[in-house]
Amino acid sequence: MHLEVWPGNVYPLGSFWDGKGTNFALFTENATAVEVCLFDKDGNEKRIPLNEYDNRVWHCYIPGVAPGQRYGFRVHGPYDPSQGHRFNPNKLLIDPYAKAIDGDVVSGPELFGYSWEDPAEDLSFSELDSAHLIPKSVVIDESFDWEGDTLLRTPFHETIIYEVHVKGFTQLQPNMPEELRGTYAGLAHPASIAHLQSLGITAVELMPVHHFLSYPGHLLDKGLKNYWGYDSINYFAPYSGYSSDQTPGGQVREFKEMVKALHKAGIEVILDVVYNHTGEGNHKGPTLSFRGIDNAAYYQLSPDDRRYYMDFTGCGNTLNVGHPQILKLIMDSLRYWVLECHVDGFRFDLASALARELFYVDSLASFFTIIHQDPVLADVKLIAEPWDVGEGGYQVGNFPLLWSEWNGRYRDVMRDFWRGEDGSLGEFAYRLTGSSDLYQMNGRSPYASINFITAHDGFTLYDLVSYNEKHNEANGEGNCDGESHNRSWNCGAEGDTDDPEILALRERQKRNFLVTLFLSQGVPMLLYGDEMERTQKGNNNAYCQDNEISWINWEFPKLKADLLNFVRQLIFFRRKHPVFQRRKWFQGRPIHGRTISDIVWFNPDGSEMSDEQWNDGFAKSIGVFLNGEEIPRVGPQGQRIMDESFLLFFNAYWETIEFQLPEGIENREWQVVIDTKESDFIEDGPIFTDGKAVPVTGRSIVLLRRLPY
Repeated sequence: MHLEVWPGNVYPLGSFWDGKGTNFALFTENATAVEVCLFDKDGNEKRIPLNEYDNRVWHCYIPGVAPGQRYGFRVHGPYDPSQGHRFNPNKLLIDPYAKAIDGDVVSGPELFGYSWEDPAEDLSFSELDSAHLIPKSVVIDESFDWEGDTLLRTPFHETIIYEVHVKGFTQLQPNMPEELRGTYAGLAHPASIAHLQSLGITAVELMPVHHFLSYPGHLLDKGLKNYWGYDSINYFAPYSGYSSDQTPGGQVREFKEMVKALHKAGIEVILDVVYNHTGEGNHKGPTLSFRGIDNAAYYQLSPDDRRYYMDFTGCGNTLNVGHPQILKLIMDSLRYWVLECHVDGFRFDLASALARELFYVDSLASFFTIIHQDPVLADVKLIAEPWDVGEGGYQVGNFPLLWSEWNGRYRDVMRDFWRGEDGSLGEFAYRLTGSSDLYQMNGRSPYASINFITAHDGFTLYDLVSYNEKHNEANGEGNCDGESHNRSWNCGAEGDTDDPEILALRERQKRNFLVTLFLSQGVPMLLYGDEMERTQKGNNNAYCQDNEISWINWEFPKLKADLLNFVRQLIFFRRKHPVFQRRKWFQGRPIHGRTISDIVWFNPDGSEMSDEQWNDGFAKSIGVFLNGEEIPRVGPQGQRIMDESFLLFFNAYWETIEFQLPEGIENREWQVVIDTKESDFIEDGPIFTDGKAVPVTGRSIVLLRRLPY
């Protein structure tokens, strides 16, 4: 069939249907020619040269090409790896700006720009065609009826995050149609939303949904796949494998319907995004998109030998964020997800890599500067994973204004405290109160700290108290992968046990971690399934386990039901009390000349902590008074915010300790609300008055509220 081809426009990049035809535009500054390749339903290919080249963009317009059209690019240019060029027109390439991609990459030697049989490896040139192995980009109709939906803009200090895998959350969910399990529609199903609402979370943080490389070669050989999705090959298209709608472009509509449904339930959507590297790997990786379009532009190459890649990610390559066009790609992607898909925020994987200009992490890097100036992105939630694997990459506390961070220090300190390690009570206090030592000096607030005990990378909560060592044998890497220093404690037996004392201790430890997390200042993040005793059987690196190891088991024995009920009560308790979700830092200052302060720390004997005691590495017990009458914030109409006052007694020692009610606070009655030796919140708990000691069981927490006069 003959097609007319018009010059078209340089903008927008990618494919854009205007109702009558489609514009195609591709940036590449080193190519010599570009073809757009159209595929019919039988896989037959028609190649159309893009003869227009302006501002380093090749472009054309083809009347009559409509949504559902499958396409790719072939890019011509020098194949000279020593100079960073890896053009090979035998390789069909995914459009970096594609809004939909119709399936997974299929493994095979044709994917590689070089010949496997050549001893020169990647210096050779492959003439094998890859089109039959590459999923096709899809022209879409971007219109969608949002029915008035807008971003929720939940205040950050009131936010409670639930980190969740789209597939793993519902794959075994019995209360929904089988065809919806493991999909965007499954996450939007009433059964899923009912669970999320019953928990009281305010935001889901979705593990990567950008289209990713599902079957990298090293996993395919083992019969495994990329479950987590941290190998993006496109930054606009939602992964088609999570869609129940397999019509061309159906995943885009289904994703938007999911966001709309979650918003109606009052739940924000935060995306875990991976702009630091791509799934194309190192110099021996496949040519899928960026490498073949313009390797020297898209990737940071070694200045000593441009055949090789700078790798600050441990994944073989690092995206060249310092290049204006690659920075534009990221910004266009972020704006697309906000404006067209109504996403409420982003968590940036290995965010330190995005701040590297040349070799060093620079907090004033172009990436952060341009985000701060962007009117769309400056008003959404921005969360950094503040490290990468390169030298100087650990940057907890060093990100600029507008950014919150996964607080790795919080995780480590709290894990050490509850497993009984010697450590500074001063650092424990900093983490509990929002980590002002990390975030206050550069003008940020307590909600700059995203607090977590567990996350997708590492042990689940169940495994954290059940295993001393990782057990990653199922990954096929000889148990050599994954973190070896987990700060975990099995409570006396490795893995499953029927010892009632060990089981009771494990349940208490889970409640200790959860109470600590949800009563800390900052933003709490709960890992999906931790509320339901999800175990990975000691696997702390389940990135390749798309099976029951990673999925939530929705069966409910008593222990699971007890923990779920406790988590629900705990989250709603936090949400009810503003004293646990402050926008501003504690000052420890007196109230109107009285001796009581907004926060006071106590020894078990009731005396106030001295300066010397903060550095006592052997102390494992501490009390804290939180004054609900001294909250340094007002409501939306300027009204003063008041709350009840609370005492928290933490005992990480293995024996019961008698805590005296502190000196210096008003002589009032105090009632127990939480005692983590119990599996439930306490109704009409015991009341203590001045002079009466509060027994706190070994390795437990007691929370008391001050009764009114």
